[in-house]
Amino acid sequence: VNDFPEARNPAFILTIDFGSLGIKKSSAQITTLYKKEDLVDRQILAVVNFPKKQIANIKSECLVLGAVDSKDVILLKPENRVQNGTIVS
Repeated sequence: VNDFPEARNPAFILTIDFGSLGIKKSSAQITTLYKKEDLVDRQILAVVNFPKKQIANIKSECLVLGAVDSKDVILLKPENRVQNGTIVS
């Protein structure tokens, strides 16, 4: 997890391990509810079959999923720990 000062809105750059799908980066505007240390080793849900999107100086390779509550995004996560890269259906 790194700060993303080049982003238009406050964001983090997340480096996410998707197991056999590899490591992917994503920009996430989640700085109001989460600290960097809260996100390390946290499992999340994400869409990985989207085209890459240029956001400032990085290519976002996946879409991190969250529920929007007012202006904040609350990350979605599995109820129990699963293997990284597990398919969501």
